[in-house]
Amino acid sequence: MKGIEKFSLQGKVAFVTGGARGIGKAVATGFAEAGAHIVIADLDLAEGEKTAAQIAAANGVQAVAVKCDVTDPHSVNALIDTIEEKFGKLDIAFCNAGICINAPASEMTYEQWTKVININLTGVFLTAQAAGNYMIKKGIKGSIINTASMSGHIVNVPQPQCAYNASKAGVIMLTKSLAVEWATTGVRVNSISPGYIGTELVKANPTLIPLINTWNEMAPLHRLGEPEELQTVTLFLASDASSFTTGSDVVVDGAFTCF
Repeated sequence: MKGIEKFSLQGKVAFVTGGARGIGKAVATGFAEAGAHIVIADLDLAEGEKTAAQIAAANGVQAVAVKCDVTDPHSVNALIDTIEEKFGKLDIAFCNAGICINAPASEMTYEQWTKVININLTGVFLTAQAAGNYMIKKGIKGSIINTASMSGHIVNVPQPQCAYNASKAGVIMLTKSLAVEWATTGVRVNSISPGYIGTELVKANPTLIPLINTWNEMAPLHRLGEPEELQTVTLFLASDASSFTTGSDVVVDGAFTCF
């Protein structure tokens, strides 16, 4: 392949967890624009189906939605079974589902801590594990991309979010560990670490406006990133253009963590 052809995902199959909206939706759209068939894996099946229909209509690819709880091994295995039944292969996994709970460490409940860790870290492990095992069994030289965060590199201020920070730091090291374990199988594992991204839910939340103003004042670019600004970096990691890239964490934060 030459030049731009290396970025093609023509005929490949990708699942995106948390794909119904936000970053997941933007990345799923980017994959589809490059030719991939898409599986939207989300707890919100109705919204997932809406997103899948939009992606299919706009890009001439197949797109389906599957209800999936990333913290439940049985649900994750059912996702893989559905992909096998529908497409017969899986080339790309974008393990993206995540949440954040802002609570001071001294007041954070056990339930709050475990909810964040279970979704953000255990959920990434279960979906990456299932995808990796499937790819290895099928002899597919696949790509797994995990959503970490700049919060895995720094401590965010002014909001307290120790569970989120710890979970995302864990995703980065999990990514490196899986990349090393699976290096000889042809399965590549990388992560992205977005900065503050202005998803529809973030922009529509009135309680976040003071925080957004503070973040923008602190940021070198003085703005939030847009979900679509993560499309090209994930396309690179998903495609053959990154064939020698594994175990990497790509920070996409508008230089927020540079100081």
